[in-house]
Amino acid sequence: MAPTSTQHSALGPQHSDTVINVSAFVKRYKKYAAVDGVDLDVRRGEIYGLIGPDGAGKSSLMKAIAGVLTYDEGTVNVFGTLVDSERAAERVKQRIGFLPQGLGLSLYPDLSVEENIDFFARLRLVPEQELAQRKARLLTMTRLDKFRDRAMKNLSGGMKQKLGLICTLIHEPELAILDEPTTGVDPVSRREFWAILAELLQAKGMTALVSTAYMDEASRFHRLSFLSSGKVLASGTPAEVQMLAPGLMVTFEATPQLDAITRLKTQYKQVEALGSLLRVFTEETIHATAMQSITSSLGDITPVQLRVDEPELEDVFVALLLRQGEQPTAVEMPPATPVTSNDALAIEAKGLIRYFGTFRAVDRVSFQVKSGEIFGLLGSNGAGKTTVIKMLNGILPPTGGEGWVAGVEMKTAGEAIKERIGYMSQAFSLYLDLTVEENIRLFAGIYGLDRQETKERLAWIVSMAGLKGYESSLTGRLPMGVRQRLALGCALVHQPRVLFLDEPTSGVDPIGRRHFWDILSRLAREEGVAMLVTTHYMSEAEHCDHLALMYAGRIVAEGSPGDMKRQVEKEAGQLLEVATDQPGLALRRATQAGFSGAALFGTKIHLLSLDPPQDEARLRTALSSDGVHVQDVLVRPLSLEDVFVYRVMVLERQEQATVKEAAA
Repeated sequence: MAPTSTQHSALGPQHSDTVINVSAFVKRYKKYAAVDGVDLDVRRGEIYGLIGPDGAGKSSLMKAIAGVLTYDEGTVNVFGTLVDSERAAERVKQRIGFLPQGLGLSLYPDLSVEENIDFFARLRLVPEQELAQRKARLLTMTRLDKFRDRAMKNLSGGMKQKLGLICTLIHEPELAILDEPTTGVDPVSRREFWAILAELLQAKGMTALVSTAYMDEASRFHRLSFLSSGKVLASGTPAEVQMLAPGLMVTFEATPQLDAITRLKTQYKQVEALGSLLRVFTEETIHATAMQSITSSLGDITPVQLRVDEPELEDVFVALLLRQGEQPTAVEMPPATPVTSNDALAIEAKGLIRYFGTFRAVDRVSFQVKSGEIFGLLGSNGAGKTTVIKMLNGILPPTGGEGWVAGVEMKTAGEAIKERIGYMSQAFSLYLDLTVEENIRLFAGIYGLDRQETKERLAWIVSMAGLKGYESSLTGRLPMGVRQRLALGCALVHQPRVLFLDEPTSGVDPIGRRHFWDILSRLAREEGVAMLVTTHYMSEAEHCDHLALMYAGRIVAEGSPGDMKRQVEKEAGQLLEVATDQPGLALRRATQAGFSGAALFGTKIHLLSLDPPQDEARLRTALSSDGVHVQDVLVRPLSLEDVFVYRVMVLERQEQATVKEAAA
């Protein structure tokens, strides 16, 4: 561990309720500084967030705080103890619960849910008389009580993370250190995770340090630090961080879209295509001025359906990164291949069914994807998305139904499908000990390209994916965003007309993710490539032209992102955001008052309302009777995460009602 230092945190003097104090922290791996001069101050009873992409330094910092990793410079104090040796770390470990990164990595795959919990309880010396009560409570909260006897290896990703959380919290630690607990987990399980964490903090006075690569989770923290390349880019409450980059986000439609983007990028650094919509971050703070500025930049292209909103925290982070010298999104696409008619079908699934034993994993799934369309397949862990893709790719034979991809029937095509599609898996599939150019040449050889074709495609990929200057770099040493663009290039080396993308930007920084989606948008619009995308980033699903939501093997909702939001608003109402001085108590009281879908978002409450004025009055009355002061109630635009969670929760309630009726 590092020697004692006399330096103090840049975050100011320690509070008497400080649980973690990190000062001038440095962690090196050989000559590489993974964390470089970080200061951190976490107070009792708060959820503190570490936000940043893969490689930002989050895991190294958290492991040092948990006492399982040495460090090189600075100080780490936990509960007033300087953690600078194994002996010091042992003094605080009993008061800490640590959940490392990775789905179920701390669990035992062959043990059941209950056996895993019992093992960790005994390891942590939880008294037997208390174990049964704690276990029952946590299993009920996580909705794993029906799966006590299921082996951990047979759980979905979300269920594994919830079991990991139980095992981390079974000894009721004062401090929970949770490293990317929601990565790879569907939005419903993510929202449940946050509800569980908020309830435990309220009931037990626990403190939590949580890391995430999901920028949309930033608003859920009481305070946060945004890490980039081992340094803190910004710290504070979400509201304080928001103020670091004042401005507005203008959303609208403009045709032709690519021409509009080209014009806007001459004046604005943040220009993003979301399906048919464009989003532009402007430093203007007056709504009318922002709209006028956008209209002027577009010239003779007329924007329609203009809307002005406050920027999201991701927009703020991107603005801060750009200030630090990061390069804005820029794609120099090579000359496009002639596009076939956009009405041509690239993918068609017709009544697809797949059984595994007696379990029906896919239940009569049908959808169509046109050439040049970005189609998003969304769903909870275990909903059947990957099984559908494997059937369409010819990897799994269907039990029933039909499917066509790039003009060939999936059951009889054999190798023909593989020659016509590009596939980019969630796991990084390139060879890390080869250079960028060697990887591209290898994939060209696999697909049978001759020397001249390989030379032409190599030049095209380097230009398309922004890889100029990286040709001789070892792939394993590339930044995550550059690696993903290389993986995309290799998937496109044989000029497929259909592209399958499974969680394509997991762990990529915000600018890298936007660059990646800029490329996908251009490929769809200019090259006519059809894309089927799965993602757990709901903000990313906004890029899709069309979405299908899967639940229990079936497609239960379909439409454009805008259509899906409007349908939920029609059924369940608008989103109300409630700010109070006692959010935990306010949430319990709101639920008791009949607002069953209410959820905690950091220090605020979100709920759906068909009659906002009446519900606001009812809510204020209910909360004031318990002494809760309502500071503000605002109507916010629905997100796709709200849509996803609402749809799945309605289906789960219907399923439970059916089971009860059958039992009666």
